Amino acid sequence: MSVFSPLSIHTYKRLFSAQVIALAGTGLTTVALALLAHDLAGGNAGQVLGIALALKMVAYVVVAPLFGAIAQKLPRRSLLVTLDILRACVVAVMPFVTEVWQIYVLVFVLNVFSAGFTPVFQATIPDIVTDKDEYTKALSLSRLAYDLENLLSPMLAAAMITIMTFDVLFLMNGVAFILSASFVLSVTLPGRTDRSYGEPFWMRVTKGTRIYLKTPRLKGLLALSMVVSSAGAMQIVNTVVYVRTYLGLAEEWVAIAFAAAGGGSMVVAFTLPGILRRFQPRPCMLAGGLLLSVSVLAGATMPGISLLVLLWFLMGAGMSMIMTPAGRLLTKSSRESDRPALFTAQFSLSHACWLITYPLAGWLGVQIGLMGAFIVLGLMALLSVVAAMLLWPRQDADDLQHTHHQTTHGHYHYHDQHHQHEHEGWEGPEPHSHAHKHPQLVHTHDFVVDDHHTYWPK
Repeated sequence: MSVFSPLSIHTYKRLFSAQVIALAGTGLTTVALALLAHDLAGGNAGQVLGIALALKMVAYVVVAPLFGAIAQKLPRRSLLVTLDILRACVVAVMPFVTEVWQIYVLVFVLNVFSAGFTPVFQATIPDIVTDKDEYTKALSLSRLAYDLENLLSPMLAAAMITIMTFDVLFLMNGVAFILSASFVLSVTLPGRTDRSYGEPFWMRVTKGTRIYLKTPRLKGLLALSMVVSSAGAMQIVNTVVYVRTYLGLAEEWVAIAFAAAGGGSMVVAFTLPGILRRFQPRPCMLAGGLLLSVSVLAGATMPGISLLVLLWFLMGAGMSMIMTPAGRLLTKSSRESDRPALFTAQFSLSHACWLITYPLAGWLGVQIGLMGAFIVLGLMALLSVVAAMLLWPRQDADDLQHTHHQTTHGHYHYHDQHHQHEHEGWEGPEPHSHAHKHPQLVHTHDFVVDDHHTYWPK
Protein backbone atom coordinates (compact mmCIF):
# COMPACT_ATOMS: atom_id res chain seq x y z
CA MET A 1 0.00 0.00 0.00
CA SER A 2 1.00 3.62 -0.50
CA VAL A 3 2.88 5.61 2.10
CA PHE A 4 -0.20 7.86 2.12
CA SER A 5 -2.60 5.09 3.27
CA PRO A 6 -2.79 6.40 6.91
CA LEU A 7 -4.56 9.46 5.49
CA SER A 8 -7.62 7.26 5.05
CA ILE A 9 -8.00 7.54 8.86
CA HIS A 10 -10.09 10.68 9.27
CA THR A 11 -8.64 11.84 12.58
CA TYR A 12 -5.06 11.28 11.48
CA LYS A 13 -5.69 13.13 8.21
CA ARG A 14 -6.91 16.17 10.12
CA LEU A 15 -3.99 16.10 12.54
CA PHE A 16 -1.52 15.64 9.69
CA SER A 17 -3.03 18.66 7.94
CA ALA A 18 -2.61 20.67 11.14
CA GLN A 19 1.03 19.57 11.36
CA VAL A 20 1.79 20.43 7.73
CA ILE A 21 0.26 23.90 7.99
CA ALA A 22 1.98 24.73 11.29
CA LEU A 23 5.37 23.50 10.10
CA ALA A 24 5.10 25.28 6.76
CA GLY A 25 4.52 28.50 8.67
CA THR A 26 7.41 27.73 11.01
CA GLY A 27 9.65 27.30 7.97
CA LEU A 28 8.81 30.82 6.86
CA THR A 29 9.83 32.09 10.30
CA THR A 30 13.13 30.14 10.12
CA VAL A 31 14.12 31.99 6.93
CA ALA A 32 12.79 35.34 8.17
CA LEU A 33 14.66 34.96 11.48
CA ALA A 34 17.96 34.28 9.69
CA LEU A 35 17.48 37.36 7.50
CA LEU A 36 16.42 39.48 10.49
CA ALA A 37 19.55 38.39 12.37
CA HIS A 38 21.69 39.34 9.36
CA ASP A 39 20.01 42.76 9.18
CA LEU A 40 20.68 43.44 12.86
CA ALA A 41 24.10 41.80 13.27
CA GLY A 42 25.65 41.48 9.78
CA GLY A 43 28.57 39.05 9.76
CA ASN A 44 27.83 38.06 13.37
CA ALA A 45 24.41 36.72 12.38
CA GLY A 46 25.59 33.15 12.95
CA GLN A 47 26.44 33.93 16.56
CA VAL A 48 23.08 35.68 17.10
CA LEU A 49 21.23 32.70 15.60
CA GLY A 50 23.30 30.31 17.69
CA ILE A 51 22.29 32.07 20.91
CA ALA A 52 18.63 32.41 19.84
CA LEU A 53 18.41 28.75 18.93
CA ALA A 54 20.18 27.76 22.15
CA LEU A 55 17.43 29.59 24.06
CA LYS A 56 14.94 27.60 22.00
CA MET A 57 16.62 24.43 23.19
CA VAL A 58 16.60 25.61 26.83
CA ALA A 59 12.83 25.97 26.52
CA TYR A 60 12.56 22.48 25.02
CA VAL A 61 14.85 20.78 27.54
CA VAL A 62 13.45 22.42 30.68
CA VAL A 63 9.80 22.98 29.81
CA ALA A 64 8.94 19.81 27.86
CA PRO A 65 9.20 17.41 30.85
CA LEU A 66 7.05 19.75 32.96
CA PHE A 67 4.43 19.91 30.22
CA GLY A 68 4.63 16.14 29.84
CA ALA A 69 3.74 15.61 33.50
CA ILE A 70 0.94 18.20 33.44
CA ALA A 71 -0.44 17.06 30.08
CA GLN A 72 -1.32 13.62 31.50
CA LYS A 73 -4.06 15.37 33.48
CA LEU A 74 -5.35 17.73 30.74
CA PRO A 75 -7.61 17.14 27.70
CA ARG A 76 -5.27 16.85 24.72
CA ARG A 77 -7.37 18.68 22.17
CA SER A 78 -7.90 21.79 24.32
CA LEU A 79 -4.22 21.86 25.22
CA LEU A 80 -3.05 21.63 21.59
CA VAL A 81 -5.47 24.32 20.40
CA THR A 82 -4.50 26.72 23.20
CA LEU A 83 -0.78 26.30 22.51
CA ASP A 84 -1.30 26.91 18.77
CA ILE A 85 -3.13 30.18 19.49
CA LEU A 86 -0.42 31.34 21.90
CA ARG A 87 2.26 30.60 19.29
CA ALA A 88 0.33 32.67 16.74
CA CYS A 89 0.31 35.63 19.13
CA VAL A 90 4.09 35.47 19.63
CA VAL A 91 5.08 35.35 15.94
CA ALA A 92 2.69 38.23 15.22
CA VAL A 93 4.96 40.43 17.39
CA MET A 94 8.20 39.52 15.58
CA PRO A 95 7.87 42.05 12.69
CA PHE A 96 8.27 44.82 15.27
CA VAL A 97 11.68 43.63 16.55
CA THR A 98 14.42 46.29 16.44
CA GLU A 99 17.02 44.89 18.88
CA VAL A 100 18.87 41.61 19.11
CA TRP A 101 17.71 41.00 22.70
CA GLN A 102 14.10 41.11 21.52
CA ILE A 103 14.84 38.19 19.18
CA TYR A 104 16.10 36.21 22.16
CA VAL A 105 13.01 36.89 24.29
CA LEU A 106 10.47 36.09 21.58
CA VAL A 107 12.26 32.94 20.40
CA PHE A 108 12.32 31.65 23.98
CA VAL A 109 8.63 32.36 24.64
CA LEU A 110 7.57 30.89 21.27
CA ASN A 111 9.38 27.68 21.99
CA VAL A 112 8.05 27.37 25.52
CA PHE A 113 4.68 26.84 23.85
CA SER A 114 6.16 24.56 21.17
CA ALA A 115 7.76 22.48 23.95
CA GLY A 116 4.27 21.76 25.21
CA PHE A 117 2.71 21.17 21.80
CA THR A 118 5.08 18.84 19.97
CA PRO A 119 5.50 15.88 22.39
CA VAL A 120 1.77 15.75 23.13
CA PHE A 121 1.04 15.79 19.40
CA GLN A 122 3.59 13.05 18.66
CA ALA A 123 2.36 10.79 21.45
CA THR A 124 -1.21 11.10 20.15
CA ILE A 125 -0.43 9.52 16.75
CA PRO A 126 0.14 5.89 17.91
CA ASP A 127 -3.18 6.07 19.76
CA ILE A 128 -4.88 6.86 16.44
CA VAL A 129 -2.83 4.70 14.02
CA THR A 130 -2.57 1.39 15.86
CA ASP A 131 -1.40 -0.96 13.07
CA LYS A 132 2.41 -1.33 13.10
CA ASP A 133 2.94 -0.95 9.33
CA GLU A 134 0.48 1.91 9.10
CA TYR A 135 2.18 3.62 12.04
CA THR A 136 5.54 3.36 10.26
CA LYS A 137 3.94 5.07 7.26
CA ALA A 138 2.44 7.68 9.55
CA LEU A 139 5.93 8.37 10.92
CA SER A 140 7.19 8.82 7.35
CA LEU A 141 4.36 11.23 6.64
CA SER A 142 5.23 13.10 9.82
CA ARG A 143 8.82 13.27 8.59
CA LEU A 144 7.53 14.59 5.26
CA ALA A 145 5.68 17.30 7.15
CA TYR A 146 8.94 18.40 8.75
CA ASP A 147 10.57 18.31 5.33
CA LEU A 148 7.94 20.66 3.97
CA GLU A 149 9.27 23.14 6.52
CA ASN A 150 12.76 22.69 5.04
CA LEU A 151 11.80 22.46 1.37
CA LEU A 152 8.58 24.20 0.39
CA SER A 153 8.70 26.95 3.02
CA PRO A 154 12.16 28.24 1.96
CA MET A 155 11.12 28.06 -1.70
CA LEU A 156 7.97 30.03 -0.93
CA ALA A 157 9.99 32.44 1.17
CA ALA A 158 12.50 32.90 -1.66
CA ALA A 159 9.67 33.85 -4.02
CA MET A 160 7.97 36.15 -1.52
CA ILE A 161 10.99 38.18 -0.46
CA THR A 162 11.53 39.25 -4.05
CA ILE A 163 8.27 41.25 -3.88
CA MET A 164 7.87 42.09 -0.16
CA THR A 165 9.86 42.41 3.06
CA PHE A 166 10.61 39.35 5.13
CA ASP A 167 8.52 40.75 8.02
CA VAL A 168 5.42 39.46 6.24
CA LEU A 169 6.69 35.89 6.68
CA PHE A 170 6.21 36.17 10.45
CA LEU A 171 2.57 37.23 10.01
CA MET A 172 1.94 34.32 7.64
CA ASN A 173 3.30 31.96 10.30
CA GLY A 174 0.76 33.40 12.75
CA VAL A 175 -2.05 32.63 10.30
CA ALA A 176 -0.67 29.10 9.88
CA PHE A 177 -0.85 28.45 13.63
CA ILE A 178 -4.48 29.61 13.72
CA LEU A 179 -5.34 27.25 10.84
CA SER A 180 -3.54 24.42 12.62
CA ALA A 181 -5.63 25.06 15.75
CA SER A 182 -8.84 24.91 13.69
CA PHE A 183 -7.91 21.47 12.29
CA VAL A 184 -7.14 20.09 15.77
CA LEU A 185 -10.42 21.53 17.03
CA SER A 186 -12.31 19.70 14.27
CA VAL A 187 -11.50 16.18 15.58
CA THR A 188 -12.18 14.13 18.68
CA LEU A 189 -9.01 12.61 20.10
CA PRO A 190 -9.12 9.19 21.79
CA GLY A 191 -8.98 8.95 25.55
CA ARG A 192 -5.82 7.57 27.06
CA THR A 193 -4.88 5.32 29.92
CA ASP A 194 -3.47 7.26 32.84
CA ARG A 195 -1.88 4.99 35.44
CA SER A 196 -0.14 7.80 37.30
CA TYR A 197 -2.76 7.70 40.09
CA GLY A 198 -1.19 9.10 43.24
CA GLU A 199 2.25 9.30 41.60
CA PRO A 200 4.20 12.35 42.86
CA PHE A 201 4.58 15.19 40.35
CA TRP A 202 8.38 14.97 40.26
CA MET A 203 8.20 11.23 39.57
CA ARG A 204 5.92 11.96 36.60
CA VAL A 205 8.35 14.63 35.37
CA THR A 206 11.33 12.26 35.39
CA LYS A 207 9.61 9.00 34.50
CA GLY A 208 10.17 9.16 30.74
CA THR A 209 13.84 10.04 31.16
CA ARG A 210 14.37 7.16 33.59
CA ILE A 211 12.85 4.69 31.14
CA TYR A 212 14.81 6.19 28.26
CA LEU A 213 18.25 6.04 29.89
CA LYS A 214 17.75 2.42 31.02
CA THR A 215 16.87 1.15 27.52
CA PRO A 216 19.93 0.27 25.37
CA ARG A 217 18.36 1.01 21.97
CA LEU A 218 17.24 4.42 23.22
CA LYS A 219 20.71 5.25 24.50
CA GLY A 220 21.84 4.54 20.94
CA LEU A 221 19.10 6.83 19.67
CA LEU A 222 20.34 9.59 21.96
CA ALA A 223 23.86 9.25 20.51
CA LEU A 224 22.38 9.47 17.01
CA SER A 225 20.45 12.56 18.10
CA MET A 226 23.83 14.14 18.80
CA VAL A 227 24.85 13.27 15.22
CA VAL A 228 21.73 15.00 13.89
CA SER A 229 22.24 18.06 16.05
CA SER A 230 25.94 18.40 15.16
CA ALA A 231 25.19 18.40 11.44
CA GLY A 232 21.94 20.33 11.73
CA ALA A 233 23.44 23.10 13.84
CA MET A 234 26.18 23.70 11.28
CA GLN A 235 23.57 23.84 8.56
CA ILE A 236 20.98 26.01 10.28
CA VAL A 237 23.28 28.45 12.09
CA ASN A 238 25.94 29.04 9.46
CA THR A 239 24.10 28.75 6.14
CA VAL A 240 23.23 32.45 6.06
CA VAL A 241 26.81 33.42 6.93
CA TYR A 242 28.32 31.02 4.40
CA VAL A 243 26.03 32.03 1.56
CA ARG A 244 25.67 35.77 2.21
CA THR A 245 29.11 36.65 3.67
CA TYR A 246 31.58 33.99 2.46
CA LEU A 247 30.12 33.39 -1.01
CA GLY A 248 28.60 36.87 -1.30
CA LEU A 249 25.36 35.61 -2.87
CA ALA A 250 21.81 37.00 -2.69
CA GLU A 251 19.18 36.16 -0.04
CA GLU A 252 17.41 33.76 -2.41
CA TRP A 253 20.35 31.34 -2.22
CA VAL A 254 19.91 31.06 1.55
CA ALA A 255 16.39 29.76 0.99
CA ILE A 256 17.57 27.41 -1.77
CA ALA A 257 20.26 25.92 0.49
CA PHE A 258 17.69 25.28 3.24
CA ALA A 259 15.35 23.76 0.65
CA ALA A 260 18.06 21.31 -0.50
CA ALA A 261 18.18 19.73 2.96
CA GLY A 262 14.42 19.33 2.92
CA GLY A 263 14.60 17.68 -0.49
CA GLY A 264 17.07 15.05 0.68
CA SER A 265 15.01 14.30 3.75
CA MET A 266 11.82 14.01 1.71
CA VAL A 267 13.32 11.50 -0.73
CA VAL A 268 14.28 9.23 2.17
CA ALA A 269 10.93 9.63 3.93
CA PHE A 270 9.13 8.38 0.80
CA THR A 271 11.32 5.29 0.45
CA LEU A 272 11.97 4.35 4.09
CA PRO A 273 8.74 2.40 4.91
CA GLY A 274 9.60 -0.15 2.22
CA ILE A 275 13.18 -0.41 3.47
CA LEU A 276 12.08 -0.92 7.08
CA ARG A 277 9.88 -3.84 6.03
CA ARG A 278 13.07 -5.65 4.98
CA PHE A 279 15.67 -4.32 7.42
CA GLN A 280 15.79 -3.47 11.12
CA PRO A 281 16.02 0.23 12.09
CA ARG A 282 19.54 -0.09 13.57
CA PRO A 283 21.61 -0.49 10.34
CA CYS A 284 19.49 2.12 8.56
CA MET A 285 19.91 4.69 11.33
CA LEU A 286 23.64 4.05 11.72
CA ALA A 287 24.09 4.47 7.94
CA GLY A 288 22.28 7.80 8.23
CA GLY A 289 24.70 8.85 10.96
CA LEU A 290 27.72 8.01 8.79
CA LEU A 291 26.22 9.92 5.86
CA LEU A 292 25.74 12.98 8.05
CA SER A 293 29.27 12.82 9.46
CA VAL A 294 30.92 12.53 6.04
CA SER A 295 28.78 15.34 4.62
CA VAL A 296 29.74 17.76 7.40
CA LEU A 297 33.44 16.90 7.11
CA ALA A 298 33.26 17.40 3.33
CA GLY A 299 32.05 20.94 3.98
CA ALA A 300 35.54 21.77 5.24
CA THR A 301 36.64 21.91 1.58
CA MET A 302 34.72 25.23 1.50
CA PRO A 303 32.74 24.37 -1.64
CA GLY A 304 30.93 26.67 -4.04
CA ILE A 305 27.18 26.97 -3.97
CA SER A 306 26.49 23.94 -6.21
CA LEU A 307 28.45 21.49 -4.04
CA LEU A 308 27.11 23.12 -0.88
CA VAL A 309 23.56 22.47 -2.06
CA LEU A 310 24.49 18.81 -2.74
CA LEU A 311 26.02 18.42 0.74
CA TRP A 312 22.94 19.95 2.34
CA PHE A 313 20.79 17.50 0.31
CA LEU A 314 22.83 14.56 1.68
CA MET A 315 22.55 15.94 5.22
CA GLY A 316 18.79 16.07 4.88
CA ALA A 317 18.77 12.44 3.71
CA GLY A 318 20.92 11.37 6.66
CA MET A 319 18.71 13.18 9.17
CA SER A 320 15.59 11.49 7.80
CA MET A 321 17.27 8.05 8.00
CA ILE A 322 17.73 8.65 11.73
CA MET A 323 14.65 10.61 12.76
CA THR A 324 11.91 8.83 10.78
CA PRO A 325 12.25 5.43 12.57
CA ALA A 326 12.69 7.08 16.00
CA GLY A 327 8.97 6.96 16.77
CA ARG A 328 8.97 3.20 16.18
CA LEU A 329 11.77 2.75 18.70
CA LEU A 330 9.92 4.82 21.30
CA THR A 331 6.67 2.93 20.78
CA LYS A 332 8.48 -0.42 20.91
CA SER A 333 10.20 0.60 24.16
CA SER A 334 7.16 1.64 26.21
CA ARG A 335 3.80 0.60 27.57
CA GLU A 336 0.85 2.59 26.26
CA SER A 337 0.46 4.39 29.59
CA ASP A 338 4.13 5.46 29.60
CA ARG A 339 4.25 6.50 25.95
CA PRO A 340 3.58 10.25 26.43
CA ALA A 341 6.32 10.42 29.07
CA LEU A 342 8.79 8.63 26.79
CA PHE A 343 8.00 10.81 23.77
CA THR A 344 8.51 13.84 26.01
CA ALA A 345 11.85 12.46 27.17
CA GLN A 346 12.99 11.97 23.57
CA PHE A 347 11.92 15.51 22.75
CA SER A 348 13.77 16.93 25.75
CA LEU A 349 16.96 14.83 25.55
CA SER A 350 17.37 15.18 21.79
CA HIS A 351 17.03 18.94 22.09
CA ALA A 352 19.59 18.92 24.88
CA CYS A 353 21.99 17.86 22.12
CA TRP A 354 20.94 20.91 20.09
CA LEU A 355 21.46 23.06 23.19
CA ILE A 356 25.13 22.09 22.99
CA THR A 357 25.62 22.30 19.23
CA TYR A 358 23.64 25.44 18.34
CA PRO A 359 25.77 27.91 20.33
CA LEU A 360 28.90 25.88 19.54
CA ALA A 361 28.28 26.20 15.79
CA GLY A 362 27.84 29.98 16.06
CA TRP A 363 30.84 30.41 18.35
CA LEU A 364 33.15 28.25 16.22
CA GLY A 365 32.12 30.08 13.06
CA VAL A 366 33.18 33.39 14.60
CA GLN A 367 36.26 32.24 16.54
CA ILE A 368 37.98 29.74 14.23
CA GLY A 369 36.14 30.29 10.95
CA LEU A 370 33.68 28.20 8.98
CA MET A 371 36.28 25.61 7.91
CA GLY A 372 37.17 24.90 11.53
CA ALA A 373 33.49 24.69 12.46
CA PHE A 374 32.89 22.08 9.74
CA ILE A 375 35.81 19.97 11.04
CA VAL A 376 34.92 20.14 14.74
CA LEU A 377 31.21 19.42 14.26
CA GLY A 378 31.93 16.70 11.70
CA LEU A 379 34.25 14.91 14.15
CA MET A 380 31.63 15.26 16.91
CA ALA A 381 29.10 13.61 14.61
CA LEU A 382 31.48 10.77 13.71
CA LEU A 383 32.35 10.02 17.36
CA SER A 384 28.64 9.99 18.20
CA VAL A 385 28.01 7.36 15.49
CA VAL A 386 30.68 5.16 17.10
CA ALA A 387 29.01 5.67 20.49
CA ALA A 388 25.63 4.64 19.04
CA MET A 389 27.13 1.44 17.63
CA LEU A 390 28.49 0.54 21.08
CA LEU A 391 25.39 1.50 23.09
CA TRP A 392 22.79 -0.16 20.85
CA PRO A 393 23.35 -3.96 20.78
CA ARG A 394 23.38 -5.63 17.37
CA GLN A 395 21.03 -8.31 18.74
CA ASP A 396 18.02 -6.31 19.92
CA ALA A 397 15.34 -8.91 20.73
CA ASP A 398 11.83 -7.96 21.80
CA ASP A 399 11.25 -10.94 24.13
CA LEU A 400 13.74 -11.18 27.00
CA GLN A 401 13.97 -13.61 29.88
CA HIS A 402 14.13 -11.81 33.21
CA THR A 403 13.67 -12.36 36.93
CA HIS A 404 11.20 -10.71 39.30
CA HIS A 405 12.25 -10.93 42.93
CA GLN A 406 9.63 -11.52 45.61
CA THR A 407 8.15 -8.30 46.94
CA THR A 408 5.08 -6.92 48.68
CA HIS A 409 3.96 -3.37 47.96
CA GLY A 410 0.93 -1.25 47.07
CA HIS A 411 0.22 0.82 43.96
CA TYR A 412 -2.56 1.39 41.45
CA HIS A 413 -2.78 -1.57 39.07
CA TYR A 414 -4.88 -3.60 36.66
CA HIS A 415 -5.01 -7.41 36.77
CA ASP A 416 -2.47 -8.06 34.05
CA GLN A 417 0.24 -10.73 33.73
CA HIS A 418 2.05 -9.30 36.79
CA HIS A 419 -1.03 -8.97 39.00
CA GLN A 420 -2.89 -12.25 39.45
CA HIS A 421 -3.93 -12.38 43.10
CA GLU A 422 -6.94 -13.09 45.27
CA HIS A 423 -9.31 -10.33 46.44
CA GLU A 424 -11.29 -9.96 49.63
CA GLY A 425 -14.00 -7.70 48.17
CA TRP A 426 -12.98 -4.29 49.54
CA GLU A 427 -10.41 -3.33 46.91
CA GLY A 428 -12.83 -1.62 44.51
CA PRO A 429 -12.88 -1.52 40.70
CA GLU A 430 -9.72 -1.50 38.62
CA PRO A 431 -7.41 0.30 38.61
CA HIS A 432 -7.15 0.09 42.35
CA SER A 433 -4.47 0.17 45.01
CA HIS A 434 -3.91 -2.23 47.86
CA ALA A 435 -1.05 -4.16 49.41
CA HIS A 436 -0.31 -7.20 47.28
CA LYS A 437 2.46 -9.77 46.94
CA HIS A 438 4.60 -10.56 43.90
CA PRO A 439 6.19 -14.03 44.21
CA GLN A 440 9.61 -14.63 42.69
CA LEU A 441 9.16 -15.27 39.00
CA VAL A 442 11.32 -15.97 35.96
CA HIS A 443 9.57 -15.54 32.64
CA THR A 444 9.95 -14.24 29.08
CA HIS A 445 7.84 -11.66 27.29
CA ASP A 446 8.01 -8.46 25.22
CA PHE A 447 10.23 -6.44 27.54
CA VAL A 448 10.17 -2.72 28.31
CA VAL A 449 11.29 -0.76 31.34
CA ASP A 450 8.28 0.13 33.52
CA ASP A 451 7.14 0.05 37.15
CA HIS A 452 7.69 -3.73 37.36
CA HIS A 453 10.82 -3.90 35.21
CA THR A 454 13.16 -1.30 36.61
CA TYR A 455 16.38 -2.39 34.91
CA TRP A 456 17.35 -3.96 31.58
CA PRO A 457 18.19 -7.69 31.90
CA LYS A 458 21.68 -8.79 30.89
